[in-house]
Amino acid sequence: MSPRQTIARLALVAAACLVLASCQSKNAPAPSGKSAALLAMEQVAIAAHKCWIASKDPAFKPYQMANELNSFTGTPRFLLVPVKQYGGKPLLVVQAQGNSRRVDVYGPLMAEPLGARIGSDIARWQAGNPACGAAA
Repeated sequence: MSPRQTIARLALVAAACLVLASCQSKNAPAPSGKSAALLAMEQVAIAAHKCWIASKDPAFKPYQMANELNSFTGTPRFLLVPVKQYGGKPLLVVQAQGNSRRVDVYGPLMAEPLGARIGSDIARWQAGNPACGAAA
């Protein structure tokens, strides 16, 4: 192979690299391997555990958290269940799905007086404010 052919091939490879690089989005966030739903749920679950469970908040003393954040269905969630029935029927389900950062909250606890506080806590945490709210 002549020096001229080598230079031509190197120029072709360099041009191909430039074309490929220009096709990639410059504004795309670096992939973390986590869906938007999982990122949102991690943020909410950490705050919920800290503010409701670890703080020994009396309003949440009858409940325990069952984390299911590593769901293979694309629906990371956590549940509140009765403290002595870990496998019992969930009283609260907090979940997100797919590429959405929207967090859904439902279950019998939402119809109780504690439901208003749960809703405001979840909304605050989902918005990025990890502060614990006032006791109900």
